[in-house]
Amino acid sequence: MTAFSLTPEAAGPGLRVARRTLERLRSVPALAGRYPGHLDAGSLERLAELPPLAKDDLNTALAHLEPAAERSATWLFQSGGSTGAPKVGYAPTGFYMAGVHAHWQPLDRTDVFVNAWGAGRMWGAHFLAAALADLSGCRIIALGSVAREEYGAWLEFLAARRVTAIGGTPSVLRLWFAHARATGSRLPSLRKVLWLGEAWQPQLEADLAAVAPRAERWGMFGSTETWVVGTNTPHCPADVFHPLPDQLVHADADGLLDFTTLNPEMLNPVLRYRTGDAGELTGCRCGRPEPAMRVLGRRDSVVQVRGLGLDVDELIARAEREPGVARAQVVLTERDGRATGVEVLVLAAGRGAAPDVERLREELFGDTFTLNTAFQHDPGSFRVRPVDELVGNGRTGKTAALVVREES
Repeated sequence: MTAFSLTPEAAGPGLRVARRTLERLRSVPALAGRYPGHLDAGSLERLAELPPLAKDDLNTALAHLEPAAERSATWLFQSGGSTGAPKVGYAPTGFYMAGVHAHWQPLDRTDVFVNAWGAGRMWGAHFLAAALADLSGCRIIALGSVAREEYGAWLEFLAARRVTAIGGTPSVLRLWFAHARATGSRLPSLRKVLWLGEAWQPQLEADLAAVAPRAERWGMFGSTETWVVGTNTPHCPADVFHPLPDQLVHADADGLLDFTTLNPEMLNPVLRYRTGDAGELTGCRCGRPEPAMRVLGRRDSVVQVRGLGLDVDELIARAEREPGVARAQVVLTERDGRATGVEVLVLAAGRGAAPDVERLREELFGDTFTLNTAFQHDPGSFRVRPVDELVGNGRTGKTAALVVREES
């Protein structure tokens, strides 16, 4: 059973854009054979018959298609690089944010907004958020990336400026609010927390309640290739988003989501594009009548360890339930494609919090079939190690759940 976020009647005008996107993809020699000419995407049912577009397919298409940027300058952005090959996307100078702002307005003219998305190399989130803030008419502090030793001074500055809103990836926001809570800093004027780039982290809730008890979360979901697909408000669950009118979301029978952009100005040829996220179409407790999408997480969280599947998300969730653990990360070491070791890095919840890593290691090893089977003859190849910081992407500020390293 498949489902679309729009009815056939509502999708009619947008399907004309989808047909043009299909023609663009068919003009690429390497992809032409995948899209027979008789499959003209004349309806949602026919669109669902088209093969999904994967990341490598989109890179192939973009290598052959020049962006339609006659009316303005074009930005070239990169995503990925943490767990896979970088992907490229195009965007006009407005980053399509006028359409987002028309349907989602977390900021207003009274706000003082801290843009804490890093302006990393070829990453668009900082500039996308700046475009949204410009449309809102608020005052903007374009802070970008901040080193750990600078948090204290900047928190004092933000409190003095009576900051009302802050935005960033959950990985970065977690560092801000964990430091503020541990040092007793407060942001009493903060009312809004915008996030994009990763799933919301439940650990943020407790820190927010202590540091900024009036703050509520406002989320965006999307990717560099699709740009913003959907948004949510404090009245929505953190994993439920409302698709924008120019984004067509399709939930396939295999449980994966794919996205078709119905915006005629879109530069990327996005047609049934798969980001790797699983999900479903559902209602939302906020009461809005249109279908929403629940994002259930990525399907690529299962990795092979000596022929057995290891669910990285499940392992991390178990480690983060341990008292004293704020966050966890899995590092997989390989040699010639074969796993030689698995390490769980754990970040302490705060000063004085010292998780019992040896007991945690024994429990994880004993309770995880893949680990105790794969490493039964060399149990020392599985470790749990406390760290001062997790392995992050210096370009985006994101912290991947899984880091794969090649052993020399």
